[in-house]
Amino acid sequence: MRKGTLLSVRKDIRVVDATIRDGGLCNNFEFSDEFVKELYKANIKAGIDYMEFGYKASKKLFNVNEFGKWKFCDEQDIRSIVGDNVSDMKISVMADVGRCDYKTDFLPASESVIDMVRVACYIHQIPAAVEMIEYLHDLGYETTCNIMAISQIGADNLREALEMLCETPVDIIYIVDSYGSLYPENIEKYSKMYLEYANKSNKQIGIHAHNNQNLAFANTIEALSYGVSYLDSTVQGMGRGAGNCASELLLGFLRNPKYSLYPLLTFIENYMVPLKESGVVWGYDLQYLFTGQLNRHPRSAIKFTNEKRKDYCDFYKDLLDDSVF
Repeated sequence: MRKGTLLSVRKDIRVVDATIRDGGLCNNFEFSDEFVKELYKANIKAGIDYMEFGYKASKKLFNVNEFGKWKFCDEQDIRSIVGDNVSDMKISVMADVGRCDYKTDFLPASESVIDMVRVACYIHQIPAAVEMIEYLHDLGYETTCNIMAISQIGADNLREALEMLCETPVDIIYIVDSYGSLYPENIEKYSKMYLEYANKSNKQIGIHAHNNQNLAFANTIEALSYGVSYLDSTVQGMGRGAGNCASELLLGFLRNPKYSLYPLLTFIENYMVPLKESGVVWGYDLQYLFTGQLNRHPRSAIKFTNEKRKDYCDFYKDLLDDSVF
């Protein structure tokens, strides 16, 4: 049963801005400090609940000279933007299982400006994710688990993973449409499944949608209608490949007096438009549609985009040939 009425405001809703983290995959995390600081200020004015600054990636696995600072989110770099973050907006980072040094790179939460760590994993990495969640919880952080590529996971395995996670101290479990392959009817199914477990264990559910089929916004508000409360978005949908649910669409839909669209519009005009004009590319295009429809990782579509190819028919035929088993 869908929750809420046209005149109600849901107090459980949290909007999570992932522009720097997911958008950083479009420009190698090479955002200027001015860009990040102005986004931080705009998000506060807009009423955004969390701002995700980037990844907490391992400097042993990734060369710091090949990425911008938001691939690593050092404490001093975040503080150079937010100070002690005296605002109501919380600060988040993402840590990928197997790609971070979480036992050495995280301070106790009481000493950090970071409030929440989002642990991202694939289904086979759930035991390692559980270990990370427990460790970070003991440090005092809010935690999430973002199980990626759920469109390729069988229902039994996914239910087993949800059952395991609900026995941990994780605060939020995310529905993640990594390949942008899901439709609203799929989102209904996943929302009900995740909430079935969450409601029994006092967890919250979130959604992180990709826009390969121009459905990121639709899928986000579909999940919202069934009780999902943590909603990821990015300014102008900036994110890997086809991008994500656009913050300006989401805030306009929520019609909650807590949120204000105008600060984001000002930021778009002053910073996002020049960023696009500089040549940074993201957003819906046919190559992403194809990988979404075929439930495929977008890496081949990203390569197609970077090579500035326009031979859509050949690319589609190659994808079809590769999908034949």
